[in-house]
Amino acid sequence: MTARLMKLWHDVNASYWFLPALFSIAALLLATLTLWLDRNGWAGFLNGVSWLQPARPDGAINMLTVISGTMIGVASTVFSITIAAVAYASGNYGPRLLTNFMEDRGNQFSLATFIGTFVYAITVLRTVRAEDEVPANLEDAAASFLPGFVPQLSLLVAFALMMLSVAVLVYFLNHIPASIRINTVLKGIGARLLEDIRDRFPDENRGEKAHSAPEGTPIRASDTGYVQAIGFSHLERLAQRENGKLKLAVRTGDFVHPEVPLAYWADMDVTADCPDDDVRSAFTLGSMRTPSQDMQFLIDELVEIGLRALSPGINDPFTAVTAVHWLGAATAELARRNLTRSFAKDGEEPHLVLLEDDFSHFVERGFGAMRSGVATNRIATLVTFDALVDAASTLDDEARRAVLKGEGKLLAQQAHEHLVGPELNAVAARYQTFLNRIER
Repeated sequence: MTARLMKLWHDVNASYWFLPALFSIAALLLATLTLWLDRNGWAGFLNGVSWLQPARPDGAINMLTVISGTMIGVASTVFSITIAAVAYASGNYGPRLLTNFMEDRGNQFSLATFIGTFVYAITVLRTVRAEDEVPANLEDAAASFLPGFVPQLSLLVAFALMMLSVAVLVYFLNHIPASIRINTVLKGIGARLLEDIRDRFPDENRGEKAHSAPEGTPIRASDTGYVQAIGFSHLERLAQRENGKLKLAVRTGDFVHPEVPLAYWADMDVTADCPDDDVRSAFTLGSMRTPSQDMQFLIDELVEIGLRALSPGINDPFTAVTAVHWLGAATAELARRNLTRSFAKDGEEPHLVLLEDDFSHFVERGFGAMRSGVATNRIATLVTFDALVDAASTLDDEARRAVLKGEGKLLAQQAHEHLVGPELNAVAARYQTFLNRIER
């Protein structure tokens, strides 16, 4: 259930319908409230405000008509601009970035504000009554402060919403071009990656090794798709209840299909009836990877942007340099962290054994995946050596320092296959500096 709720929350968070729908309901309730206050005399204090001229029926109708018509037109334009920006970004930076732009709260709130203002204005508009119209009931006639019925408080709120919408439109027109700048895109991915690392691995590195469990009875997948969420706490309680070990065979982001093992039961009574369906229910599958639990998806996004920038068709090494900088920051953060996790209570032996990844795996996933592209460009290669040194500068763990040193050696070897002349000489000199600095 937890995994399904997480998937539902991610789907809602990455949708363009939730906030507009929520704002529409809120606008409808607000209109109902302000109209009730107008009908029951609570807005009479507005008549005592000398600088606030009361609206007449024709003026109120015209004003609400203009607001409602303008807001729905602006909402359509905003949606079109957003889709164009998303198409541009996903085409230039990679289709996997589509989720990042769909989750952009600035775009969602802008669209929701215009839709909400439209709903409010159209709701109030239907209640305005001109002087020559017959009221629907006697209560309406008694509550009218002017001939006909003009909800003065509701009109004032509609005007305030219109002003808010103008401010939001100005913000949106600035936000869209800013959000598709490559530095902003990379900052969003990198900052989220750093936050995920701190949340997932809160403890400092103490040299601990991951828990192990023997492979046992496999629990196989019954569906096809990417693992989008795993209910780790649920699996820990389930394994504890069964008094056995549950070893995961996949991690979030892996692709599975029927008969692929999801986990293994170990140290179980051979006569026990394994609750395989309960285990399967803790895995939520979908058609694509999502960054909600899949930290490596964010690493892959940085790598994808860097490799695209270094491709012969684009040849933008400075974008790749920025991607390398964020990868270096993430690698430095991982280097300081204890990369083992347990969902057991303090002092208890864990019954759930995760498919953990060590430090070398993350380095290979980031710098190793970018190596083939980085090695073709002198600028990117030099910056990568610096990023590796910076990541190792605060390390006391010699094993992890050796991993970074090994990655630098592989990069130097691959650069020798692609670069010649002065460029190769510059890389060789920087590699020697890299060795001197990392071996301190």
